[in-house]
Amino acid sequence: MKRAVREIFEELFSRIPELEVCKEDIENAFSLIKQCYENGGKVMTCGNGGSAADSEHIVGELMKGFVLKRKICDRDKEIIRAAFPEEADYLCENLQGVLPAISLVSQTSISTAFINDVAADMVYAQQVYGYARKGDILIGISTSGNAANVANAVKVAKAFGVRTIGMTGKEGGLLKDLCDVTIKVPSDITFKIQEYHLPVYHAICAAVEAEFFGEQS
Repeated sequence: MKRAVREIFEELFSRIPELEVCKEDIENAFSLIKQCYENGGKVMTCGNGGSAADSEHIVGELMKGFVLKRKICDRDKEIIRAAFPEEADYLCENLQGVLPAISLVSQTSISTAFINDVAADMVYAQQVYGYARKGDILIGISTSGNAANVANAVKVAKAFGVRTIGMTGKEGGLLKDLCDVTIKVPSDITFKIQEYHLPVYHAICAAVEAEFFGEQS
């Protein structure tokens, strides 16, 4: 683990010591996501209500600079310059390095059509079936761990070689036995679980960013 990554997690557990009970799972989740990106994969996220907002939030931190300003690589700059030489400086200066991620919550047309026409509890599973490739990651967020649409998405993900990370409350629910890693934060009260989830995924996103963009000059 790089020093910058280690410091991010040390700061998290120092600031919120209750999360020490999740330390191993948080670090294992980071390792799965790191491996996914090293192998050219992507992260998908899903959840309901406040956890849907968290799903969107995670994608926002991964798809652009979060703590760091991420420069795009020289190869991509050359590709842009070859295609649009007069506009290349502006385009290159205003693009940032990406950690590919998709929020399944955001797909309004397919979601509403599938909920209405087929099965509401399969809405995320259908998208996993369409988007996922072996080696990708699915992050399923459910405060109870029992959200049927999240659990079904995890089942389909696992069937097709997608690694799965659950974020739940302390009991873990269905997700604790389904996911490769389940981060069970120490509360059984919905809003408190969500308050713990935010610093956890912020730390993971910052750590992944530091891993891939932390040594840019």
